[in-house]
This record gives sequence, structure tokens and C-alpha cells, in this order.
Amino acid sequence: MTRIGTNAPALITLASIAVLGIALASQYFGGLAPCKLCHYQRWPYIFTIAAGLAAWVLPGGSIARRWLIAVCAMAFAVGGAVAVYHAGVEYGWFAAPTSCSGIGETPDTIEVLRHQLLSQPLVRCDEPTWTKFGVSMAGYNVLTSAVLTAISLYAAARMRGRTDT
Repeated sequence: MTRIGTNAPALITLASIAVLGIALASQYFGGLAPCKLCHYQRWPYIFTIAAGLAAWVLPGGSIARRWLIAVCAMAFAVGGAVAVYHAGVEYGWFAAPTSCSGIGETPDTIEVLRHQLLSQPLVRCDEPTWTKFGVSMAGYNVLTSAVLTAISLYAAARMRGRTDT
């Protein structure tokens, strides 16, 4: 088995912990409140931490390890797709979900208005809370997800046909 196949579970797990840790540190220590789409982007990393740990304890050349790494690639790709959508919402390329942008139907009564106001998110998905070089956190997550997807796919492909344990 190649070196990337041997180290892939550790890399997937540690990279996922790092990305999720940065998001949580930005939230709790940096004061950057996440929107609904930000929360959705965290779920693939939570999954890949668990799957990466599971792959880490499996024998090096096992088919289960290879498939777990491939599933991690799919999870990173899904997370990347959500990040593309979120970045597109922030840049005005896509319409924001009404539950995330404050845009909705005009209420007919005061009670409906009160319900709408109380159920609205505190942070809008269409307004980035932080940017660096004109790129939001969602934009950086697109890049991170793409790299982790490619690494995971490469590792799974390199393990193909290997049966050593």
C-alpha cells in the first residue's frame, strides 16, 4: 500500500478536526455568528472525523478502509457543494433560502408578523460575516473541500486492489 493510503485516515481525521476547530474558534472566540448554511457546512466534517477515525483503526489494506475513505471523499464533495451554494448566495449568484435571508411573504396579521420575526435567524446567509482578500469563509470552504475531496479520492484509488493487512 502506498504512503498516501496508509496516512489517509489520519490526514482526513486531523484535517476535519482542524477545519471544524477553526469554524468553532471563529464562532466562540472570534465572535463570528454562523448562519444556517454555515451550520450545514459543518456536518460533513463531523461525519469525516468519525469515518476517518473508523478507517484509522481498520487494517491498512482492507476493503472497508478503502470504502470509508471513498465515502469521506463524497462527504467532502457534498460539503463543498453546500459551500459553493453558500458563497453564491453571498455574492448574489443564487437566491438565498427565505428562512435564511429575511425575505419572505408579507404577513397578513400581527401574529403572523410576530411569528416570522421570532423565527428568523439572527445571522443572514446572504451577508458574509468575514472576508479575507474578498473571499468569505464559505469561499475558503469551497477550496478546502475540493482539496480534501481530491486527496481522499486519490487515496482510495491508490488503495484499489490492495489486499495486504
